Amino acid sequence: MRCPFCGAQETKVVDSRLSGDGDQIRRRRQCSTCKERFTTYETAELNMPQVVKQDGSRVPFDEDKLRAGMERALEKRPVSAERVDAAISHITRKLTTKGEREIPSLQIGDLVMDELKRLDQVAYVRFASVYRKFEDVNAFREEIERLERQPTPEQRRQQLKLPISDKEKK
Repeated sequence: MRCPFCGAQETKVVDSRLSGDGDQIRRRRQCSTCKERFTTYETAELNMPQVVKQDGSRVPFDEDKLRAGMERALEKRPVSAERVDAAISHITRKLTTKGEREIPSLQIGDLVMDELKRLDQVAYVRFASVYRKFEDVNAFREEIERLERQPTPEQRRQQLKLPISDKEKK
């Protein structure tokens, strides 16, 4: 690593620790020539799959575009930036662990829908209206009715906590 102060090639690592969500390493370095200290950050460079759009064209995966779409749906909704970051991280992790070189844009849209459904149902319907190209009010109504039939994340957690009675065990 070249020293940003004097340009010398020789630097040594003085301290290393995990940073962020544990997916980044913060290194404190010292120049062997001028003795100045500086910090570097190291992250893994992941090969994201190419996105195959509906017209068959291929574009590189763009996390900024993913974030912009989710933030547009979440505009003026009570969802923290940390939860949005976690959702985006969850989506990108799913994409990288698949190991695919290409992924259809529709599959990414489905992953976004799943995350938005957990984050905020209003944002989910907003995104769904564009993603599924709702044509009229009935399409909105059908989607809202489908959402109402599904248990909320809180209801699902409560269902998991219900104790099993002795009669149910038999």
